[in-house]
Amino acid sequence: MKNVTLIYGDGIGKEVMSSAVEVIKATGADINFEEEIAGLEAVEKYGEPLPKKVIDSIKKNKVALKGPVTTPVGKGFRSVNVTLRKELNLYANVRPVKTYEGLKNRYEDIDLVIIRENTEGLYAGIEKEIEGGAETTRLITKEASKRIAKYAFELARRESRKMVTALHKANICKLTDRVFLDAVNEVHKDYPEIELNDLIIDAACMNLVMYPEKYDVLLATNLFGDIVSDLCAGLIGGLGLTTGSNIGKDGAIFEAVHGSAPDIAGKDIANPTACILAGAKMLNYIGYEKEAKKIENAIEGLIKEGKYLTKDLGGNLGTKEFTKRVIERLQ
Repeated sequence: MKNVTLIYGDGIGKEVMSSAVEVIKATGADINFEEEIAGLEAVEKYGEPLPKKVIDSIKKNKVALKGPVTTPVGKGFRSVNVTLRKELNLYANVRPVKTYEGLKNRYEDIDLVIIRENTEGLYAGIEKEIEGGAETTRLITKEASKRIAKYAFELARRESRKMVTALHKANICKLTDRVFLDAVNEVHKDYPEIELNDLIIDAACMNLVMYPEKYDVLLATNLFGDIVSDLCAGLIGGLGLTTGSNIGKDGAIFEAVHGSAPDIAGKDIANPTACILAGAKMLNYIGYEKEAKKIENAIEGLIKEGKYLTKDLGGNLGTKEFTKRVIERLQ
């Protein structure tokens, strides 16, 4: 049995995460979920969105499955997601993006992975007030850049991917992005079989919309990776289909990319696919590869069939009914 920290989150979190848990249990994987709370519910109960006991639980179990959480705005609280990544040193954010046969999208053959550095950049939170405004510092170090580059090349090698594209703005951020690019080029020497190129971030956004099929592994600093991953999600049908894995040396958190969507909470209309697939990524990470593949195949088959889809994908199923259909395919 494997212990996993479970965070349902806010808004639609309870609904979509319940779907993920149901599907995981239906695979027969021997998982014991240890539930913790974070976000608005934690503020109400503990006075803070990320109690220490949550971090302690993840450190103990080494793995967590997390729903979307809300950080109260204007209350002085740091982002729950950013804090978790920094506290647990989850330096690699991994977001696979691929088209699903059966959906009416403009694109048919997207299959790429975004590798985003998760601890530095503008998300380091180095800010101060200045006369007439405020100032933030973009922190980029050689150590963190080499670490995320190595992760990207290792993933490319492991998944037999042929090209890594480093995204940057070195024409403007001449010092910070030069540190990043120099580190990437240095690491690339150990992976001669993988092609490396680089692309200025604004040109990358245009090219990803025009020719997404040309790209394989996208490697980016924190902010650029965040923006590009949402752009790529839009190319395949939206955030309801995309997952994010936050990986570190001693642990990992798996989650959907989308937010808590409080406006549709409790209405049984949220698409649980991203959370279900996050559960599959989590299973694969802890050694339940067969169970993970069963989930991925069930999702792909259901979407390809086209009869049982949630409303955001052009169907009419609610959260619970869609989950039921996924489990039927598993069995």
